[in-house]
Amino acid sequence: MRQIVLDTETTGLEVNKGHRIVEIGCVELLERRPTGREFHRYLNPQRAMDEGATEVSGITDDLLADKPCFADVADEFLAFIDGAELIAHNASFDMGFLEAEFARLHQPVRLAERVSVLDTLLLAREKYPGQKNNLDALCKRLGVDNSHRHLHGALLDAQLLADVYLAMTAGQGDLGLGLHNEPAKERVRAAVDTIIDAAVRVRRADAAELAAHATRLAAIDKVSKEKCRWLRD
Repeated sequence: MRQIVLDTETTGLEVNKGHRIVEIGCVELLERRPTGREFHRYLNPQRAMDEGATEVSGITDDLLADKPCFADVADEFLAFIDGAELIAHNASFDMGFLEAEFARLHQPVRLAERVSVLDTLLLAREKYPGQKNNLDALCKRLGVDNSHRHLHGALLDAQLLADVYLAMTAGQGDLGLGLHNEPAKERVRAAVDTIIDAAVRVRRADAAELAAHATRLAAIDKVSKEKCRWLRD
């Protein structure tokens, strides 16, 4: 399954008042593993940033003055996300702005016909009712390091959201114990080579791998209602 974790930054909060996207950040997951492929662009919105939006993101009009417009990157962006499941936090916000940008094109695109959408905010509200479920709160709750997040940024927030999503849904498929930065094809090829290798080789986990395993079990134990069985046996 191919998923794209997505975040945007905008000139303001209200798309129906003509606010535009100024930054897009995407992280690709394949079978619940980051592939290392990302999409990141700053965009010239052809209008001024709201003061509040600049305070949140640090993005200024001067920064965006020489950047491409959405129409200039629309085909590349659509090719990156086409056919995937988009994962976004408060997805209606991002999707509303993206749909508006695609509607402005010379040949409008109906994004809803090209992708499916998973909203991690709705998922978090179901899993943690009555609690704060913004990205910072989820990072703290799930043990995701966001100490370097001083301002909102589309790519940084997409990277953090990918970690949050995988931790929040741990136990649903891949537990994420593999090498996240290794390309998917190389992982598959390595697995096949291991299977067909005539000599059976046993490789013991080293100290770093044991530490990573313990950290993952602790994260699962923290979010699981029934607690992690591996830590109980």
